[in-house]
Amino acid sequence: MIDEKLLPILACPTDRTPLGVADEGTIVRLNRAIAAGRVKNRSGQRVEQPLDGGLLHADKTILYPIRDGIPVLLADEAIALSQIE
Repeated sequence: MIDEKLLPILACPTDRTPLGVADEGTIVRLNRAIAAGRVKNRSGQRVEQPLDGGLLHADKTILYPIRDGIPVLLADEAIALSQIE
């Protein structure tokens, strides 16, 4: 999905914290919540498209989506994982 060589240079756009690849279970739960219409991004817009994957903030509270194999590292596109708990 994402080239492992890129991981060391990917960082959160707001605080430059390293990001890691989200596990399959997290993506499955998040996609279920997206399908149910329960997920909004940081800017307050409802997320409507399922994710291919995601990059987790080091504190595991925020996920940056991966769409079509491309990480979307925009602060407004971040998704709070508290929405799937």
